[in-house]
Amino acid sequence: MKTSLNLILLLTLFITRIFAQQLPESVRLQEAVAFGQENNRQLLNANREVQRAYKERWSTIAIGLPQISASANYQNFLELPTSLIPAQFFGGKEGEFAEVQFGTPQTMDGGITLQQLLFDGSYIVGLEASNVYLDISKNLLEKTALEIKKNIVSSYSSVLLIEENIVFLEKNKNSLEANLTEVRSLYESGFEEEESVEQLRLTLSSVETQLRYAKNTKELSLNMLKLLMGFPTTAPLQLLDTLESLTTEGLFEQDYASDLNLDNNIDIKIAANNLRSESLLYKFEKSKSLPRLSAFLNGNYTGNSQTFSFTDPDQKWFGAALFGVNLQVPVFSSFMRRAQSQKAKIAVDQAETSLEETQERISIEVQAAVNEYRLAVETYFTNKDNLALAERIEQKNQSKYFEGMASSFELRQAQLQLYSAQNNYLSAIRNVIQKKLTLETLLNTPTE
Repeated sequence: MKTSLNLILLLTLFITRIFAQQLPESVRLQEAVAFGQENNRQLLNANREVQRAYKERWSTIAIGLPQISASANYQNFLELPTSLIPAQFFGGKEGEFAEVQFGTPQTMDGGITLQQLLFDGSYIVGLEASNVYLDISKNLLEKTALEIKKNIVSSYSSVLLIEENIVFLEKNKNSLEANLTEVRSLYESGFEEEESVEQLRLTLSSVETQLRYAKNTKELSLNMLKLLMGFPTTAPLQLLDTLESLTTEGLFEQDYASDLNLDNNIDIKIAANNLRSESLLYKFEKSKSLPRLSAFLNGNYTGNSQTFSFTDPDQKWFGAALFGVNLQVPVFSSFMRRAQSQKAKIAVDQAETSLEETQERISIEVQAAVNEYRLAVETYFTNKDNLALAERIEQKNQSKYFEGMASSFELRQAQLQLYSAQNNYLSAIRNVIQKKLTLETLLNTPTE
């Protein structure tokens, strides 16, 4: 028992180690997106839905192909049924009946039936509908992939932004601690007021709180990224890209033309497929007025015996074969088919209107996204310059403060201005990434 338990534990450890070897320990942004495209759970289910659509299409095709079925039947009469026949048939008196029993106590029969659909309007429409259903499933898979890709890029960049924010906060914390040490020495020597010490302690306490929150948020954001990637949240993962590598020239390209091609937009594709679907439903309702023609071929063998001798070589079997054609013609449905066709035609008109509305809405959304993206880029460069300016102002105020040319209030204002510039800079980067992601998702174009 102990040996079996050790063997199970060794097998579990071995399998776990193999699985762990398949997981990357560090990823770049594009590698994270690729991993998510293969392992995200929503994408896995969306891909399974496409596979279901393929099977559904084949099941529809199979309706028009030959259908073969086999049957077997065994009967054992514990008591044969008795029939009454006029006795005069056997020379008896008129008005009397003779009791007779027909057949043998045991019978067995088996047969094969071949059925073939020759014509059915609804079947032809169904074949087209199965292809539309497949396209709809593919579109939903594409839409899910776009959203997952967008969320992975957003989460990846969020982790990098938090890391950069931590760098800013730690730098601010170290600078404040050094300033506080100097000001406290000046206060103890009688060259500075207690208020200056308290102001620096207040600022340092706020920065330390923000730093602790940022570190906790980084862990949560990293776990969210793992979840989107389909990566185990308990496994370690390091991000190889940096915020600097993310903010390359490609992020700020503004070569979007005024007449953007919207054919790849997934919402427009879905609306167009919805129109195709409603049109086919309309054709299906109209096809109900067409006749349905099918044929069948049946072969059957029957055996009779007093005992169960059906496996004996000399058992007699009597064969029968049948061929037939079945024609069903709709004649009158009290105008039900007409009402259903009219209802389906209204649905087609609704789908056409929805497609037109979707095309116009997406066109407006793309134009707005282009404008917002360009504004985000301009804001980024403005905030980048403001950050450099705020750093220089803070350094100058520090020098002036310790030279006695600036007050502690002026130094604190310069520090708060620097912290605000740092936050604005990070927010500007986040905004550029989000706006470009939104625009590229609308256009269904790859992220650089």
